[in-house]
Amino acid sequence: MPELSPFMQAARGLPASRTPVWFMRQAGRILPEYRALRDRWSLLEICAQPDLCAEVALQPVHRFGVDAAILFADIMLPLLGVGVQLDLVDEVGPVIRHPIESAADLEQLRPLEPESDVRMVLETVTILKSELGARIPLIGFAGAPFTLAAYLIEGRPSRDFALTRSFMLSQPALWHELMQRLTRDMIAYLSAQLVRGVDVIQLFDSWVGCVSPNDYREFVAPYTRQIFAALAPWNRPMIHFGTNTWALLDDMKQDGANIMSVDWRVPLDRAWARLGYKFGMQGNLDPAVLLAPREVIEARTTDVLRRADGRAGHIFNLGHGLLPQTTPESVQCVIDTVRQYSEADSELRMFAPVS
Repeated sequence: MPELSPFMQAARGLPASRTPVWFMRQAGRILPEYRALRDRWSLLEICAQPDLCAEVALQPVHRFGVDAAILFADIMLPLLGVGVQLDLVDEVGPVIRHPIESAADLEQLRPLEPESDVRMVLETVTILKSELGARIPLIGFAGAPFTLAAYLIEGRPSRDFALTRSFMLSQPALWHELMQRLTRDMIAYLSAQLVRGVDVIQLFDSWVGCVSPNDYREFVAPYTRQIFAALAPWNRPMIHFGTNTWALLDDMKQDGANIMSVDWRVPLDRAWARLGYKFGMQGNLDPAVLLAPREVIEARTTDVLRRADGRAGHIFNLGHGLLPQTTPESVQCVIDTVRQYSEADSELRMFAPVS
C-alpha cells in the first residue's frame, strides 16, 4: 500500500510528516491563468467543460504545490441540473429566477440523476484522478441542504437570511419537504463523486451560522446527519464546513463528519478543545489576513499553527475562501510559513527530551 500523503495522514487523524495546507476557492479565482480563461468563457461555460474544469483545478497544484486539489465546480450545479433556473452573477453569486415560496414551487426539484444531470462534474473527477494519481488527494464537495435551501428561498445571497429563517418557522412542513429533497439529491451527488474516486468529501454549509442552536437541532441537523450517515460506509474522510458556528459546535460534532472546518471568529485551539481531539480540525486563518503586509501574514499564520500545537489531524486552511483581490504572492507566503513552521516543529519534537 502506498504511503499516505500529508493531507491524507491528517485527514485520517494520523500524525502527519508536515502540516498539510490547501485553500478553499484555490481553484482559479486569484490566478492570472484562470482569469485568461474567464476572458473567453463565463463561469457556467467553464463548468460545462470537464477538460477546462480539470485544468483550473490543477492550476494551484502546479503553481503552489498545495497538498490537495479540489473540484472546480459550483454548489449550485446540481440544482441547475434538475431544472432550477438560476444565474451565477459575478460579484453577487447565485441568483434564482423563481425563488421557492409555496408547495407548487417544489415541483422544480425533480430527483437528481447524477450521470446525466451533473455528468460534467463526474467526468472532471475522472480526469483529475488520472492526472493526480495517488500523490495529491482530490476533494469532492457539495452544498449542504440548509445553504442550498437558503439560496432557493432568498433568491440570492443575503446578509441575515431572514426570509429563510421565517420560512422555517412559518412553513415547517414545507421546509422539511424541501430539506428532504435536497438531502436525497446531495447523497446521490456525493455518492457519484465517490464512485468516480474522490478521496475526501467536504459539505459546505456556509450560512448555517445564522440559525440558533434550537433551530439547528430541529430544522438542519437531521438532514446533515442523513448525508454523513449515508456516506460513512465509504470510509473516506468527511469535512463539515460552516462559518460563524461557535454556538453550534456542540451539535455539529454529532452530525457524523470526522473533520470540522471552522472560521476565524473563534481561536482554533478553543474550537478543537470544545469538539474533542478525536476530531480533525481544518482552518482557520482569516482570508483578509492575506491582504495585509507579509509580516502580518507570517505572524497570523504562525498563530494558527501554534494553537494547533502539532496535534494529529490539523489541516491548515482559511476560515472561508480566498478573496478575489488576494495576490498569488500572499498565498505563497502562507504556504511557505506553514512548511517552515512544520519543519522546525518536527525537528523540535524529534529532539525533545522524553518526560
